[in-house]
This record gives sequence, C-alpha cells and structure tokens, in this order.
Amino acid sequence: MSIKFGTDGWRAVISDDFTFDNVKKLAQAMADYINNDQGPASKARDKRIAIGYDTRFLSEKYAELMACVLAANGVKTILAEKATPTPSVSFAIKDRGLMGGVMITASHNPARYNGIKYKAYYGGSAAPEITKKFEELLGKGEIKYSPLGELKAAGTITIEDIVPKHLAFIKRYVNLKLLKTAPVKILVDSMYGTGNGYISELLKGGKCKVDTIHNEYNPGFGGINPEPILPNLKELAEKTKAGKYDLGIATDGDADRLGIALPNGRLLTGHKVMTLLLLHLLEDRKMKGGVVQTLCGTFLIDKICKKYGLRMYETPVGFKYICDLMLKEDILIGGEETGGVAFKNSIPERDGILSGLLIVEMMAMRKKKILDILKSIDKEYGTYEYRRLDLKYPDDKKAKLMELLKENPLKEVLDKKVIAVNTKDGYKFICEDYSWLMLRLSGTEPILRVYAEAPSEKKALKILEFGKELAYNV
Repeated sequence: MSIKFGTDGWRAVISDDFTFDNVKKLAQAMADYINNDQGPASKARDKRIAIGYDTRFLSEKYAELMACVLAANGVKTILAEKATPTPSVSFAIKDRGLMGGVMITASHNPARYNGIKYKAYYGGSAAPEITKKFEELLGKGEIKYSPLGELKAAGTITIEDIVPKHLAFIKRYVNLKLLKTAPVKILVDSMYGTGNGYISELLKGGKCKVDTIHNEYNPGFGGINPEPILPNLKELAEKTKAGKYDLGIATDGDADRLGIALPNGRLLTGHKVMTLLLLHLLEDRKMKGGVVQTLCGTFLIDKICKKYGLRMYETPVGFKYICDLMLKEDILIGGEETGGVAFKNSIPERDGILSGLLIVEMMAMRKKKILDILKSIDKEYGTYEYRRLDLKYPDDKKAKLMELLKENPLKEVLDKKVIAVNTKDGYKFICEDYSWLMLRLSGTEPILRVYAEAPSEKKALKILEFGKELAYNV
C-alpha cells in the first residue's frame, strides 16, 4: 500500500497512486477509525465530518467518493457544494463542533498531484498518531459504498456552501470598516485556486480598489505550481509594479498560504510576511502571546521576541506541530517559511485570506505604504535575506547525505564558523554571524530542500550554492 502521510496529509500523482481505489481504501480506513474512536472527537457537539475540495482535476469526484464511503459506514458528512478553501473546512469544524474534516487537495504541489488532508475535531492538522492509525487500518476492513443520491435521501450526506460562515468570521476579526476607508490599490492573484474572489468580495463597497487575476477555473494552474513564491508569482510581481498597485496579494491552491508582491516588483519571503503580521498584532492591535516558527524560521523573529519579552517556540517542519502548540499554549501567532500563518482567537490553522487582509489592515492603521513599513523594520532589526532551493535528489544518495552530515558536521559555511547545529528536522548549521544553512529531505515530495539566511541576498544565494554542491558531491 503506497498511502503514507507526510508533513500535512497524503499526496500522490493522479492516476498513478492517487486513484479512485486508493481514495476508497483511505476513506474506509478513516471511517473505521472514526467509528471506533473513543477520544475527544467522539464527544463532539455535532457528530458529522466536513468534506471540502480544491480546484484540481477530479477533486470534486474524489470528495464525493470520500463522502459516499464515510456515509455508507454511518459517518454523517457535510459535503461542500463547491471548491472550498482549506481554512473554511477547519473553521466549520471548530465553529460547529464537528468530529473532524477532510480536504481533497495537494495544496501547493504541481497539477499532476492530488492529496488528502485530515483535520481533527479542533479544526487543525491531524496529529501524527491519528494519521498513523489511518495507515494501520488500510485494507483491514471491507469497503462499504452507497450512491450519493441514496445517501442524500437518507440524510447521511448533506451538501452545503461552508464558505460564508468563514468569511463572516473574517469580517469580525479584521477592522473591516477601517479597511474600506483606506485608499489602497490591490492586485489579488488566486493562482487558479480556492481563494477565488473572496478578498475582492470582502473589500467591495469601500475606497479599496481590488483587481484580480487567475481566479477562473484551470485545473492545470496555467502551467505553474500554485505555491505563492517565485517564479510562480512572476506575473503578479510584474503587474503590481506596472499597474502602480500598493500591494499584490496571492493565495495558494487551497488558500491557506499567502504571498506578497511589493510596488517595486519584488516579492516578500514567507519570513517577512510573518514578521509583518507579528508586528501588526503586537504594535497595532496590542495583542500578546507566544510565537511559533519552524526550524527554518528567521532570526528576525527571534530579535522581535527578545525585544518584547515573548516566548519563542521552534518546531520541525509541518504545520501539525505548530497546531499542537497553539492548542496547548497561549500562542499569538504561528507560521511557516512558506507563508502559512495562524493567529490567536482564530482557528489553529493557516489562513491565507485572513493573512492578506491583516497586511492591508496594518497599512491602514499605520497610514503607511508597505515599503515604508519594511524600511523601518530593516532599520530597527537589521537585514535578513532568506532563500530556498528544491533539488531533485537521487534516492540512493539520501541516506548517504544524512549519514555524512551526522558523522562529519560542517565546521564552517563559506568563511563563517559554525557555532551551533540543530538536528531536529534535517541539519541546520548556524554560523557566528547568524547566517545559516539547512538541508532537509521533504516529507511529501522526492526532493532535497536547501535553505539559507544571511545579511544580504548575495550571501544567501552563495550559501545555497554551497549547500547544493555539498549535496551533489556525496
């Protein structure tokens, strides 16, 4: 059985491993788990599961199939009536007190992939012990299935639009009245995903002028990966500059991640996006709490936490680890380097739509352009430039590379002495000037990720090249 859960769900190539048969097998394993679960989910207010899906090829059919297997096993389901953001599924779980939820999506992966995320009763990524149970139950039970029409008639499947309640929450969370008075010109790129025209819809009727691109249905994503980074956002960056927009906003394939294009045609890294959001909550909204970022996070966040006396947590890569801390501790903000951020008093889940509006709210509250805000951050905290490189890496070299780094950890990276090594998730080499290099095998894709941060873009790119040569010379 080739179904394995990675950092956030199971992903595979459509018609290769991601087949109707495998989706049915996983759905049956989920049904067996849910029907025998005696944990907190069994005490949920609403004994139903929400199922959403993205804009990928056949996602709607996979979602229907998942619902029909679950419902045939006595698990009542709410099936989204249209392509839906992942945070909308998570919000429905938390808002209604559901037992959990399923999202058919491969998130930011290429169009040939699809995938399945499971969201637990708390509205966030399922803990590893839950997904491990799914894997253990695969193929153990006979698959039960009934047609959609029959299950709808019986009331075990209901079809709903679950997005409006999520949008209503966002309207309450942000200062929508202030946003609508701000004369800001924004270009939104939905990347052909589930973000659709929601930011435009939320801001209509005010002084904000919002234009959109790539919000039509295109399961091939226009030939790009729906991940809000370069080179995928080249068009957004160019049009933001050419059209003299104050801000460019992008959401990924399932709208849980955010990308930001600047008026000068440059893109912000996910680190800078999280930095802006953290400072906005701290300085403008006067909120408090701990901060969570992954091992490939930025020292910029460390500096801000030290200044404000905030506790900073560091987790392995994977939002499920951030989610776990947000459930246990008083966390103000938790985020990844890929632009996925969650907030206090919201769901323990990334939300690209809410994140984008909070950036606009920051500009409105400070009455400043985004470039001026960024300049003030650099002036106070220093410059930190982050870059990432994804390498197709031979399977026969993976174990050799990890063993080499374990037995002979780097003493220097370029001309800087290594002062610390973090091995919680891959190998991160921290240098005396707080530049760093990290090498990590992806949990969901057949690639090696090389990460770097340095005081300048030039230095960060040199560190990436150093890491690339190190890997290929194994």
